[in-house]
Amino acid sequence: MALVGENGAGKSTLVKILTGLYPPDAGSIRIEGKIVRIRQTAHSQALGIAVVQQELSLVPTMSVAENIFIGKQHFGLVYTQHKLEEKASPFLELVGLAHLDPSTPVSTLSVAERQLIEVARMVSREARILILDEPTASLDEGEIERVKRVVRSLAGQGRSVIYVTHRLPEVFDLADRVTVLRNGEGRLGIPVSELTPETLIERMIGRSLQRMYPVRATEFGPEVLAVHELCTEELKAPVTLSVRSGEIFGLAGQVGSGASGVLNAIAGVQPVVRGRIELKGQTLRLRGRQDSISAGIAYCSAERKKDGLFSVRSVTENLTSPALHRVTPRGWLNRRKEKELAGSLARFFQIDVDRLGHPAGTLSGGNQQKVALGKWLGVEPAVLLVEEPTPGVDVGARADIYAHLRRMAMEGLAVVFSSSDIQEVLGLADKIGTFYHGRLINIYEAEETDMTTLTMDVTSPIDLGKTAS
Repeated sequence: MALVGENGAGKSTLVKILTGLYPPDAGSIRIEGKIVRIRQTAHSQALGIAVVQQELSLVPTMSVAENIFIGKQHFGLVYTQHKLEEKASPFLELVGLAHLDPSTPVSTLSVAERQLIEVARMVSREARILILDEPTASLDEGEIERVKRVVRSLAGQGRSVIYVTHRLPEVFDLADRVTVLRNGEGRLGIPVSELTPETLIERMIGRSLQRMYPVRATEFGPEVLAVHELCTEELKAPVTLSVRSGEIFGLAGQVGSGASGVLNAIAGVQPVVRGRIELKGQTLRLRGRQDSISAGIAYCSAERKKDGLFSVRSVTENLTSPALHRVTPRGWLNRRKEKELAGSLARFFQIDVDRLGHPAGTLSGGNQQKVALGKWLGVEPAVLLVEEPTPGVDVGARADIYAHLRRMAMEGLAVVFSSSDIQEVLGLADKIGTFYHGRLINIYEAEETDMTTLTMDVTSPIDLGKTAS
């Protein structure tokens, strides 16, 4: 059963009630027909409920086997490493990781493999009800298919799966029923066969969504950003591309393909081994993030909770943080200027101005992403770099973010974004560069390509030596 809804609709609250973190105010929970009152997390686990959170809880320095059985006491006080690894093997096989050595440190695994280790840990606890919270949010297309195969297998074995996701194609590909939450209220599960993507979106956001992606631009200004023969440690071949004023350039590729590496080099996050970066015809010497910001290059990271937001600080402080020079005349913070700047940025991004004093971490995922993007307008950049524009963001907020990015481009910015979501790249970008295994494969005008072509490029290009043009 898929559980869907906008950010803030109540999905996380419901999951926390089922896992014993929150007590319910009213109503009842039945497991196999019997009413239960879940008192705490240990009780929830004893009842056969297990959750795989979007933010993984594995211990990187421990082995695969140790992570699978962490917190379990049935081995007693003394056990051998060999015995632990032996007991882990059936669970690895169950989640499609039979090839993996149980002694492998978790830190060496891919994101998809870590996600599946979390599932193996839940299954090892003899869970009958599995809750998967955004299990594919950080995965590329190939890894998503891997997770979906495991989900189908678990359901086929008789387990109940609650699948929380913002990716609507996964709903129609995996789910038998859909429960929609809106404004903290839910309805009984609806058979997927009775829904279309359009009717599901309407149930989620309470209105029809006329367009997911804004209309593309037809005219652009002069070249703003140019990358010539760029090489980094992540890239296996030089990259050359250029972006004009008013243009949105999408870099498509799976995780580790090199697409995000190009953004990191331009942003000063990764060192440039060879080649040059030009802004408005001037060659840049980037020694770090401060150099790129000073030059007029803004960068929005894919991991907003790690380095995109100060979660415990107010929305106002987050929105004005990159542009302190504008709110600190003579070195002293001017609260009036701070409030004015935060208010104008919030209105541009349709962030509730009544919540400017709230900690940024209390906002929904969509609004957090708006803050992470909106704060960069304060430095009045010439280039905006965005890595994964809509991670963990619901369909309504996605449409808003796409509209904001197009609006920023229309006001003269050169926008470059990377994404592992091919549909997102095709729908939003004016020009598209495809990446595979550290190489730029091709550059296309968005209107002259399609999903099949882009997917082939980023998963199995015919000619790795082909020069992009």
